[in-house]
Amino acid sequence: MAGGRAPRVLILLCILHLHCLQGAKILTVCLAGGSHYLFMDDASRIFIDNGHDVRMFRQIGNGTTPGYEMTSTPYPVTTYTLDDKYLKEFDKMFEQSQKEYFTGNSGFTSYFTLMDFLAEQCQATMNRTDIFDFLNQEKFYIVILEAFNPCAFFVAEKLGLPYVALFTGGFINFMSVGLPSPPSYVPMFPSGLTNRMNFLERVKNTFMYLGTYVMDKIVESIFSRVSEAHFPVDSRPSLLELHRKAELWFYNVDFSMEFARPLLPHVHCIGGLRAKPAKPVSQDLEDFIAESGDSGFVVVTLGSMISSIPITDILREMNSAFASVPQKVIWRYKASQWPEDLKLAPNVKLMDWVNQNDLLGHPKMRLLVTHGGLNSLMEAIYHGVPVLGIPLFGDQPDNLVKIKAKLMGEYILPYEITSDKFAGAIHRVIENKSYKTAAMKQSVIMRSRPFPPDQQLLGWVEHIIRSGGGGHLRPYSYQQPWYQQLLLDVILFIFSCVALIIYIIVKVIRFLIHLLCNRKKQKQN
Repeated sequence: MAGGRAPRVLILLCILHLHCLQGAKILTVCLAGGSHYLFMDDASRIFIDNGHDVRMFRQIGNGTTPGYEMTSTPYPVTTYTLDDKYLKEFDKMFEQSQKEYFTGNSGFTSYFTLMDFLAEQCQATMNRTDIFDFLNQEKFYIVILEAFNPCAFFVAEKLGLPYVALFTGGFINFMSVGLPSPPSYVPMFPSGLTNRMNFLERVKNTFMYLGTYVMDKIVESIFSRVSEAHFPVDSRPSLLELHRKAELWFYNVDFSMEFARPLLPHVHCIGGLRAKPAKPVSQDLEDFIAESGDSGFVVVTLGSMISSIPITDILREMNSAFASVPQKVIWRYKASQWPEDLKLAPNVKLMDWVNQNDLLGHPKMRLLVTHGGLNSLMEAIYHGVPVLGIPLFGDQPDNLVKIKAKLMGEYILPYEITSDKFAGAIHRVIENKSYKTAAMKQSVIMRSRPFPPDQQLLGWVEHIIRSGGGGHLRPYSYQQPWYQQLLLDVILFIFSCVALIIYIIVKVIRFLIHLLCNRKKQKQN
């Protein structure tokens, strides 16, 4: 009797478990705009399409996507808007930062300033008790958060829910996540190095590795005030602790572009999540492209958050370069911000927003001119399109170093752009077929992955839901102090033992020498 009851109980538990899995309530959190939001929107739709109950919590205000028309979503959205004073200050800061990007004057100061603004925004977010009360009543099972804005971690912690982190950038936060990153062959951010380094480059990379530790500590200290203001004294989490508490980490990278490096069991690459087979473009675009004949066309876009170029001299040089090439040019640029005294090149079409993925998959596509954001590069690789990069900030310079190392494109710094130099680079990348060949090779690598990125994201999150957490995937190193991880205690022990042995050997030898000398003297006497 007992033997027959056990299988029935097991079957019943399995049925209940599968029912919970199919209808898991998931909260996605996105507190940044631009490509960060677009990435999280795609992720949310994947779970909706596979039977899960999804709600997004997103902030509206800074970092929105100019030119992009918001469409209705198949999932409900809880939003809040930042106050006008903060938004004006943020817009002023971002406008100044854009000018610094294009003139090459941006640095770590700009990054820390941005983190200060995000920490201030986080204080306002955490004060919205009405929203937190509502989200708590919804009884979500798990949170999937966009990890660029550290505030998303504090939101998940405040809700007391397990969470999964999606990072739309590369492995720039490897240290806080605990990823093994040997400086001998893993280039640090923002070193501009490849995985093949000579001696001096490895020296530079080692110092960059140490600098990463300092950067992480500064950002952690910036957000410590959020922890102090919104968590009890005996349970105030640090940003490092929150990073390492994530059940899973997903990165928007793929080894068709990324250099091979060690990962951990709970870290996965889902680069190309937004890349899809191309759909037909609109008729007016098709007519414009048809005018190019065999020359084809070029797409120009400098990111979802930058709709214009604030430096007129750079804009003039780029426009002049486009006028000298035979291709048609589709340029994502807000027409209302085009200078009145600058005549647009006759082969250029300005658009407030472009469906980049569909254009990249068009048979007459010849070149993508891009800032080097990962979403754009993943789509270019997916469709086998060569790249000419204009890196502006963040991980973009390092991303384009990898594109060049893979032989599928080149890059030019924005403050070095002249009409002749820019036009020459366009001609070179389009006419030298080796770039197209390399791009197609990387496309085959990406497309032939055994598990597409959407399946990885869905499968691993469902695994966490099914197994009740990802503790079995996280390394014990998360619980070790730094000196144990670096084996400094072991090295000190071995050094002490060796030193003690050497000391004893020296003492014995000196004793034997002294003994022999005494015997020799006795014989002489």
